[in-house]
Amino acid sequence: MGFDPTLLSRIEDAGINASAPPQQRWVDGWLVRFSPGKAKRARCINPVATGRMTIEKKLEICQSLYDSVGLGLMVRVTPFSQPEGVDAELARFGFEAHEETCVMVSSGRVDRPPPTPRGYRIEPLSHRALAETVGQFRGTPLAQREAHAERLEESPVPFSAFAVFDRNGVAAACGQYAIEAELVGLYDVFTSPAARSFGLATALCQHLLAKAASHGAKVAYLQVEGTNVAARRIYERLGFSVAYTYHYRIRRPTP
Repeated sequence: MGFDPTLLSRIEDAGINASAPPQQRWVDGWLVRFSPGKAKRARCINPVATGRMTIEKKLEICQSLYDSVGLGLMVRVTPFSQPEGVDAELARFGFEAHEETCVMVSSGRVDRPPPTPRGYRIEPLSHRALAETVGQFRGTPLAQREAHAERLEESPVPFSAFAVFDRNGVAAACGQYAIEAELVGLYDVFTSPAARSFGLATALCQHLLAKAASHGAKVAYLQVEGTNVAARRIYERLGFSVAYTYHYRIRRPTP
């Protein structure tokens, strides 16, 4: 399925906006993020403009910044990264490619979600409750959960979060969406290991898409690890298909 390049560029921008942490700055056309949270998009370099300095000089400046906050330097490389050929240059400087991620897009509209699976209900969550729920499912430390909540609360793009609860009031799945113009991104869709294979992720995604459509969203996007075959199949059944991929470059350890 072909996608309009302009639409994909807008989706890339929307994804960058939706993942903005308080800890970020510009370095000669590169958006440098250094959140202490788990999300790589919030603690990496996004080379979005060419700038005037050499890549080597910018990496030197960025390395000093990441060293000062105790984080490893990562560069997120997309089809839109600048300058042209930056991926090859990073490889030449000893940066290895890691973790390909698929950006999936759908223009299918969900106006009315199907009934929630029997014995479950879907309710809204606060930003902090969403971060805590995701953190529990992932097993992430408190500091990363706090950073996640901080990023959501200070996001320039508003998020709406929901969870699927069982009859005992225990969260079994969670997720959220962010709307920018007619675009909606699905984020943090997770299911508790004990509640998988019950169709909860599908029901929740349909709920999120229907809510977003009621607020004017027409095109949906999401990001999923290329190796997460199970999740990709769920999204494909919902009408999503891979539009482009991106990966990270991490400096090869010194022998």
